[in-house]
Amino acid sequence: MSLTPTEEQVALAETIRTLLRKTEPEDAWSLLCEQVGVSGLAVPESYGGAGAGPAELAVAALETGRELTPAPLLGSTVLATQALLESADESACERLLPPMAEGRSVAALAWTGAEGRWDPRTATCTADGAVLEGTVHFVLDGDTADVLLVVARVDDELALFEVEPSGQGVSRRHTPTMDASRRLAEVTLTRAVGRRIGTGDFRPALHRVRDLACAILAAEQAGAAERALEMTVAYTKEREQFGRPIGGFQALKHRMADMYVLVETARSAALAAATFAEDRERLAAVAKVHCSRALSTVAAEMIQLHGGIGITWEHPAHRYFKRAHSSEQLLGRPHEHLARVTARP
Repeated sequence: MSLTPTEEQVALAETIRTLLRKTEPEDAWSLLCEQVGVSGLAVPESYGGAGAGPAELAVAALETGRELTPAPLLGSTVLATQALLESADESACERLLPPMAEGRSVAALAWTGAEGRWDPRTATCTADGAVLEGTVHFVLDGDTADVLLVVARVDDELALFEVEPSGQGVSRRHTPTMDASRRLAEVTLTRAVGRRIGTGDFRPALHRVRDLACAILAAEQAGAAERALEMTVAYTKEREQFGRPIGGFQALKHRMADMYVLVETARSAALAAATFAEDRERLAAVAKVHCSRALSTVAAEMIQLHGGIGITWEHPAHRYFKRAHSSEQLLGRPHEHLARVTARP
C-alpha cells in the first residue's frame, strides 16, 4: 500500500472542500451526509454504507479539520461506528448502522472518566447485569446523540452496552469548552437499563477503536495545521512593513519553512496511521503525538505572524489555537501515547 492518494480519494477531498467552502457551518454535516455520504464511508455496504476504509475517513477528516467543521465525524462516524463493527453483533449492526450511515442518526460512545485517559483497559461505568452506574466525561456529541453506546465493567472484563438516551436514569449535560466547534457532554447513569452488544471481553476491540480514532483525529489536526499555514503565508504576502511584504524577510521565511515541514510530516504521519492496519497501534500513537505538536506550533505561530489582528475575536486564528489545545488532550495526552511507543520492544 502507498500514501499516494488514489483518484477516488482525490475526488473525495475535492468534493468535500468545495462543499465546505460554500456551506454555512451549521448546514455542513447534513450536506456532507446527503451529498457525499461521509457518515457512511467506513460502514460496510451490507449495512447501507460505502464500504470504504480508514484512509477515506482520514481524507474526510483532513478536509473537515481545515475548516474546523462542527460535525460528529470523530464521535459517530469513527468511534461509535467502529465500536459497533468491532462488537461483531450482526443484529445490533443491522439495526443501528443503516440510519447512522445515512446521517439520519448520530451515535455517541461513552467511555472515559474525568481524567480523560481513554484507556482501553478500563471504563468509568459499571454494570450489574443490565443495570449501569457511573458518570462518563468528554462524550463527543453525547448530549444530542440519538444512539448512546456505553463501555462498562462487568466483573473482570469490559462490555459494550446500548442505552436509551432519553431513558430512565440517564442524564446528559452539555459541557461548554473553549473550542466551540467540538461538542462534548457529561453522561450520568443511575441504575439505567442497558442492552449488551456483543459477547466476551471488549478490551481488545477497544484498543483498535482508540487507535483508529487517534489516526483520524491526527488527520483532522493535520488538516487544521495546513489551513492555518496557508492563511499565514497569504497574510505575510499582503502585510507590508518598511515598504515590502513581511513575507520577504528572511527570519519569517525560516519560521514559515519550519511550519511547512511540520504540516507535511503531520499529514504523512496521519495518513500512514490510517492506511497501514498491520502497524496501526504504533503509527496511531506516533501520529497523535506529532500532529498534536504540529497543530499547536503552527496555530501559535499563526497568531504571532498575524500580529495585532491575530488576537482579535473576528479573526479565525483563535479558533485554530483553541482547537489545537483541545485536540491535544482528546483521546489521551501526547505524553501518554509517547509512553506507549517507547514501551514497545
